[in-house]
This record gives sequence, C-alpha cells and structure tokens, in this order.
Amino acid sequence: MSTHVVSWTKILVCIVLTSTFLVCTHSTPSQRCDRECLETYIDQYLNAVITHDPGHLPFTAHVKFTENGQRLEPGDGLWNTASARGSYSLYFADETAGQIGFFGTIRESNVPAIIAIRLKIEQAKISEIETLVARDSTGAIRLEALPGPHPSFLENIPESQQTSRDELIRIANMYFTGLEQNDGKGDYPFADRCNRIENGMQTTNKPGDNPIQFDITALTCKQQFESGFFRFVTRIRDRRFIIVDQPRGVVFAFAFFDHAGNVPAVTLTNGMTIPISVKEPWTWEIAEIFKIKDGLFQQIEAVCTRSPYGMNSGWSNWGDGLSSRIQH
Repeated sequence: MSTHVVSWTKILVCIVLTSTFLVCTHSTPSQRCDRECLETYIDQYLNAVITHDPGHLPFTAHVKFTENGQRLEPGDGLWNTASARGSYSLYFADETAGQIGFFGTIRESNVPAIIAIRLKIEQAKISEIETLVARDSTGAIRLEALPGPHPSFLENIPESQQTSRDELIRIANMYFTGLEQNDGKGDYPFADRCNRIENGMQTTNKPGDNPIQFDITALTCKQQFESGFFRFVTRIRDRRFIIVDQPRGVVFAFAFFDHAGNVPAVTLTNGMTIPISVKEPWTWEIAEIFKIKDGLFQQIEAVCTRSPYGMNSGWSNWGDGLSSRIQH
C-alpha cells in the first residue's frame, strides 16, 4: 500500500458509468457531484445529442425528458436533427440539488439555434432532462457574436457575502411578480447597471434614435418596470426556480408569459398611452437566469420561444401550471 495518505475529501474518483461515459470528479465519501462533475454531464449529453446516440448515456430506469414542454423519449426531437455544437456556452450548477443548467448555441440541420438545458443527476445517472429549443437563427448568431457570457455569471461571490437559497428564489420571483400585469408601482430591486439579453438581443439600455418617441429598450431594467409598459403580460405562471447556483448568486427559472390579447393599449406612469400589437392569445415559454448580488438583479439572460396559449411545461400538474405561485 502506498505510504501517501490522501483525504477522502480530495481523492479523485473516476466512476465508469458505461463503456464510453467516464466522469471524473473530486468527491466526498457520498460521491456528491461537484460543479466540474455536473458540467461534464452537459458536455456528454450534448455530444450524444449531436451524434444521435442516447445509448451510451447513464439514464435512470424512469428518466423523464421534455423538449419545449412535450414529453418525449430520449433520442427523439432535437436528437434527430442536431448537427453540431455552437460557440456560445454558459453553465450554472446546483451541487445541493444535483442539477446542472446550460444556455448555449447549437446547429440543427446546420442552422444556428439556441438551447437551454436542465439535467438532474441522481446516483451518477441522469434522471431528468428538460430542454427548451429556440429555433431563432438570428438570435443564435447574435449570441455567438458576443465576446462570451457576461462575466458576472461566472463570478464567485465570497462566502460571507452569499445570499441564502430561499432569499435568492424570493428575489428572483420579484422579477416575475413585477412584470405580471405591470403597473409601475411595485418593488423592483434592480442594480443601476443591470442589463438584459433575450435570445442574444440586448433589450435594455439601448440608445434611442428618437428621444421624443417612447422606446422601451432605451430604458434601464428598473425604468422599464417603473414605466408600467408590460401590463399586457397578463399572467406569468408555472414559475419553477429549479437551479440555484448559490456561490455565484445565479437562479435559473422556467416560466410561461401569457398574453391574453385583451389589452389594446397601456397608459404609462408618465401619462403616455401606447398601443399594444398583441391581438390574440399566445404565450412565451421562457428559460431565464438572474444574477443577484447584494439583493439586486445585476444581469438577466433569457431563452424564449413562442408556444400555444396556456401550454404546460410537462413538469407541473394542471393547477400549478396555471398558477403564479413559486414552484420548486
């Protein structure tokens, strides 16, 4: 036996999951999967998707997979058409819950697209797969034109300054609550430098070409909410705060933004009336991440795609899926 004694908390454990799937991670005796370990599952998952081969992934016996809210078998849906990974990748890990999230770009039949992924890992196997595919080639190209993910999403917060898990979820939910039937009178905890990216497009702090005409994208995050403009978003439901990356202050949520189509115009808090072009019921299915530090939203990024009005996520029952309550 070697004379070198290595602490169990530092030993490098390599678990052979199948003949071609190898995960190496610094592990405790309970073999809790750390950030590096969890990110490896995303990489192996994406490699399997683009090679159309689910057979070498370690699934639990009752693995559940949804794509854009539809329950499918692993190997179906995007698995049939994915052709390559793109150049944009952003990971966020929840070691406590054993879950890993990902925003990135891919190629589907060689056409750029955006994907959000959530994997749950149990006993070194994938038990849940949730994907949102935004088939928005322009948005994917915009993301890939960025220098990379916003640095704040990769920033570790000193342990003494970290926010509790429950408080991070509470603050993240304030975003949805403030946006739903927005009246401009709520509590909107945005940092002054907060910015938002949606499908690669900056939707805040953009210089307006016409200072007289109202331009929602020219406003800061807080100014947008204070304007009352988003009143036409009639319901934000199935708010599932699935991944909390506490060391980085990042919360990953899925939600649906319903537009009932019955708000022809909104009157802003400054008295200006703005016509609204939403004339029929429809819904955004959204995966959204929030960087929260010192109790304030610092940066927001979303992947979204249009879906049928009232659509369910496939992860909540009917009542919860139509509710504005916090789901975990």
